Amino acid sequence: MTTVGEIYQEIDRWAPFATAMEFDNPGLLVGDPETPVEKVLLALDITAAETAEAASLGCGLIVSHHPVIFHPLRRLGTQDAPYLLARAGIAAVCAHTNLDLAPGGVNACLAERLGLQKVRALCVDAHSGLPEALCGELPQAMQPEEFARYVKQALGCSGVEFTVGAAEIRTVGICGGAGASCAPDPAVSGVQAFVTGEAKHHELLAAVQSGLTLVVAGHYATEAVVLQPLREKLARAFPDVVFFVAQCSAAPSKHV
Repeated sequence: MTTVGEIYQEIDRWAPFATAMEFDNPGLLVGDPETPVEKVLLALDITAAETAEAASLGCGLIVSHHPVIFHPLRRLGTQDAPYLLARAGIAAVCAHTNLDLAPGGVNACLAERLGLQKVRALCVDAHSGLPEALCGELPQAMQPEEFARYVKQALGCSGVEFTVGAAEIRTVGICGGAGASCAPDPAVSGVQAFVTGEAKHHELLAAVQSGLTLVVAGHYATEAVVLQPLREKLARAFPDVVFFVAQCSAAPSKHV
């Protein structure tokens, strides 16, 4: 029977945990690698809701993108996810920035969802040498507002925030999650638009000043694109295990 450790090792094979950014805390964060599993839940986050869904399905493992333990724990309450996982006997493997950077990982899935062609590195993570952000070509050029609407439809999100750039958009940069720090100068990079999940006020101002169309589509929407491809990849590697994508997972905020 497949074990928690074997699933960890399979993820490590193509998204090595050692390539995670230095601030990160990925890996097997709850449970024993020798524990056998027949069912696995995939989720962006591990909260009480995902833990309850995993338990209801009989899953012995949750594979998540965001680490269920990120900062050092100072206390552990009965409604905290690590406590609930341990009480239910459910292990947690968390693949965070290593999955962002990996070939076929979050950014690659985001580029594919947006239909980008000739995808290549835009900037590189100094620690791993892997692409921290990607860029690629649109099948056809778009105006800034047209492109913002296109991103909203492609990601199925309830709304996007965007700056109106100075040029028609042909080349697009992307970085899922909180990736606005990777937004390039169009004059230097040749990128006319950049898609990410979060942006601070000063990053939006910098985009306006440089003439970049910066599309902020939500942290959840820009990263959840990886879940179904991840399920398919793991299902091929472990045909004896049933993999589910969490149905309770959703963006924690709404647009009105």
